[in-house]
Parts: sequence; C-alpha cells; structure tokens
Amino acid sequence: MSVETNSKPNDRVSPAEPGLRLAARSSLDVMLSDAVLEGGGVGRFVKPRAAGRTIAGLARHPRRAASDAGRFGVELARVAAGHSEARPSKGDRRFGERAWQDNWLLRRVLQSYLATCQTADRLISDAGLDWRTERQARFAASNVLDALAPTNFPWSNPAVLKESIDAGGANLVRGGRRFVRDMTRPPHLPASVDVTKFEVGENLAVTPGSVVLRTDVFELIQYRPANEQVHEVPLLFVPPTINKYYILDISPGRSMVEWLLGEQQQVFTISWRNPDAAQGHFDLDTYARAVLEARDAVAEITRQPAVNVNAACSGGIITACALGHLAAIGEHDRFGTLTMMVCALDQARMGTAGALASKELAAAAVAESARKGYIDGRALAGVFAWLRPNDLVWNYVVNNYLLGKDPPAFDILYWNQDSVRLAAGLHRDFIRTALDNALTHPGAIEVLGTPIDLGAITVDSYSIAGLNDHIVPWENAYRSAQLLGGTKRFVLSTSGHIQALVNPPSPETRASYRVTDDPADEPETWVANADVKRGSWWPDYRDWLAERAGKLKPAPKTLGSSKHKATAKAPGGYVHAS
Repeated sequence: MSVETNSKPNDRVSPAEPGLRLAARSSLDVMLSDAVLEGGGVGRFVKPRAAGRTIAGLARHPRRAASDAGRFGVELARVAAGHSEARPSKGDRRFGERAWQDNWLLRRVLQSYLATCQTADRLISDAGLDWRTERQARFAASNVLDALAPTNFPWSNPAVLKESIDAGGANLVRGGRRFVRDMTRPPHLPASVDVTKFEVGENLAVTPGSVVLRTDVFELIQYRPANEQVHEVPLLFVPPTINKYYILDISPGRSMVEWLLGEQQQVFTISWRNPDAAQGHFDLDTYARAVLEARDAVAEITRQPAVNVNAACSGGIITACALGHLAAIGEHDRFGTLTMMVCALDQARMGTAGALASKELAAAAVAESARKGYIDGRALAGVFAWLRPNDLVWNYVVNNYLLGKDPPAFDILYWNQDSVRLAAGLHRDFIRTALDNALTHPGAIEVLGTPIDLGAITVDSYSIAGLNDHIVPWENAYRSAQLLGGTKRFVLSTSGHIQALVNPPSPETRASYRVTDDPADEPETWVANADVKRGSWWPDYRDWLAERAGKLKPAPKTLGSSKHKATAKAPGGYVHAS
C-alpha cells in the first residue's frame, strides 16, 4: 500500500456544534496515535500551547474577557441569592437526583458549576483562536470541567451521601478495593461491565453456523439458514479490525446476523485473527486480499458470481479499498452491493481529534507500533473511553468507587472490553491514509498494486451513520457516501456508534432515522430538512437488500462445500484468542 500526500486543510467549524461538546468528536488517526504513545491515557489531549494561545487571545481582546468575567460574577451573585435560572441539559444524567433541585445548597453548587462551564465556553469563543487551537482548548477545558463535576465527589453527590449513611460507609470501602484493583492494570480505568455474566459462544455470538474457511488472517463463518427458502445472493459481513466480530451477532434478539437470517438472507461473516508481534507485517494489502479471498469462498459455496458485502467501521475502509482494486482491474461486478456502517472514508473536518492530530505525532506512533508489532487493544479501549469521559469514565467512578456497586451486565459493554490488537502494518497504513485523507483523491493510494478511485465503484451502496456517533462523525460518513459511484442510499440513525448497529426493531424502541437516496447536499442542509422516520432502520435495510439479493430458492441442507468444508462450530476459534 502506498499513499501520496496531497490533502487540503479545511478549517470550517460546523455551526451545529456549539460549546464545549465540540470535544466529543474523534478520528481514526488520533485514536490510533494516542493508543500507542499514551497507552490509552488522556494526557496528550491537554495542550499547554493551546492554553497559552487562549490566554494571549484574551489579552488581545480585553473588553471581551472583562465582559465574560463580569457576566460570571453577576451569575454567581444570582446563584447565591437563589435567583439563577441555570439548569443542566435534559440529557445530562449526572444531575438526575431531585436533591439537585430541591436542596438549596446542592442547587447552588450545581448552578455555580454550570456557570463556570458557560464562562469557560465564552472565554474560548472570545479569544479569537484559529480552528485547531480552539478545538484543542475546548477539549482540554471539557475534560477538566467534567472531572471537577460535583457528582464526582462523595461530599457533593446526594446519591453517594445517602448510600454512605445507609451502608455506614461500606460502599466507600468496597469502592476503595475496586479502585486499587482497576488502577493496577491497563487501561487503568473503572470496570464498565460485570464480565462474569457473559461468555462468547454461550450467551453471546450463539447464532448456529460453522467455520468454512480458516487462514492465517481470518476465519469465515457460514450461518445456518433459518427458513426453508433463502435469497440467491449471499451477504458477507466484514467487521471492524479493532474489535471482535460478534457485535454483529451479539445477544439473541439483538443480533443483526440472527435477524437477517430470519429475513431469508444467506449470511456469512469474517472473524479476524487477533494479531500479535508475529503478525505485525499484516497491512492494508493483507486485509484487502483477505476480504477478496472470503468473497471468493462465499461465491463458491453458494454458487453465485456476485456477493453482497456489508462492512463496518475500519472494515469498511478495507472493503472499499478491495472494491476499488476490483474496479481498477474491471472486476467490481464480483460484488453485488456495498453496505457501509458507521464508516468514514472521508477523514476531513473530523472535529476535535483532527485538531489534536499531527504528522509528527503520527510518525512517532507508527515507529512505536512497528517496534512492538501491534497496538494493544486495551490501550485502544482507553482512548475510546476518554473520548466520552462522562459516559465511559466518570459514570463508573461514581457507580463503582463511590456507590460501591457492581458495574452493569450489558452485552455491548462486554464486547467493548473484549479487546483485540491492531497489527503494526495496518496501523501504519490507516494512519497515513487518514492524515492525508487519501481516499478522497483518486489515485492517491494504491492497494494490491492498483490506484484506488472510489468513484469507480458503481455498485449500489447503502450507508448508515449515527447522529450521536463519537467515533465517526455522521457528517464524515455522509461525505464518504458521496465519494462512491452508482446509486446511493444514506441513512442517519439517532443513535451512537455501536447503537446504530445494535438497533433491532421493537415496539418499545425510541429509535428513529432519516434517509435519502440522493446524498448530494451539504450534510447540515440535508439533515435540517430531512423527514424523521420512527423505529429502527433495520427493516429499511431489509427491503433495500431484498431487492438486490435475487430470487428465493431452497435453503442449503448443509453448510460449506466440497472445497470449503464445515469444520468448527460458530463462533470459531479466533474470537476466543486473547
């Protein structure tokens, strides 16, 4: 794989993202760099230079700074007098206890905290900073203020005070033991899930199937049909390479694999090997070749010339490159359709993380991962957590350490901590591709010896993104869909990165989505005018896929073929490797 450097900077800040919550953005290059250099910690996000430039900017605009300070003083006086109208946002679960509104002292503590956050936001806005420095300053301020929230301290959290009185302080003793245990092992974060309640192959990844191909890079799983008839054209899932595949086959009733089997699809999935130092040479070419090898096996088993493919997150980048290679050699008809789930091929304008990234940092990260042969999956988990600290760090600090409670038993959180390593070669290629935004420039990247032009991929495509995705901003997924040729359908779910995938239809669901068959407008323009449809997007995808999956035929009685024999039962062996 080779990349040319020809990306163009873009300093536009989306007007739809005001305030300190701009920090809740991410991109592939910064996550992979930080995982290597900081071991998943948050230290690199605190930028002294950004702080210095913010102070200098305020010095250049003393009237603005004085006005902000004056407003802060006035608001604190209102708080003290009990006249403040400050309220936390409806979605802020930290302050759900009634005591925050009913108790005069706690209400003033909360309002003082909110006033401080608002003042920090105004000061950064009024400093006249460039885009990159502003994002760095906002991210640092957000992390500091989140850490200092009154809910994070036992003496100012009403739920903790009540529990301490009821339990005679036993909650703090239990929490102290948990704190010592968690801080003595990577990623040095509070446990987010009760791991004793789950086991892969027992209550996770239990859809019946068999491994029909095993290579040094992946296992290919074919699932047993759930109906007497199935669609002719099979569906191949390509999961992320930085997580285990079974997010697509999570718990029964929530598994996309299980649901699509019930909708008469023939379903296969790749299960990636968990690489160690010996597989450090696995690169983008290695994984693109593996996708094509899996496709050929699926085609042979089902006796179909074309295969529909559904690729998620980093698996989508690999699959798009594989299809770009086929388009370059005139063989892209080996795939019937392309589905991209929460995937960014266009890495421009990736928010705060883009501001934190630099080529120097990336070069150091690539050198370090090359020395080790991989990125430790626990470090990646730490990076993901610090990108949403209130939900993934401080929430569990309060629950585990202050309240002394066990973490919840939640299948997605179990999957999230079941980490995998990322091969150094693929890490290097992902970094270079992201920093140069190479996939947006035809011919700027070569995969399997051919230049890649995503516009030459003319199969029908279906792209799904999450409105609240903190890993892949939906605007980037939208612009990524625009890069592809052929007819395009773009769906925006109201959920986040993972909940956009685990989104089963249910009468009780609060999910909704927006959809377009012509993602040509700017993303902000489209989303402002798009109709909102209630429910899960899965049925919409089922209908779209069924139209492109051929006629119904009798389901196969056995799995595999004479060339690709069924061996181990699903979920296979690679998924268990730690």
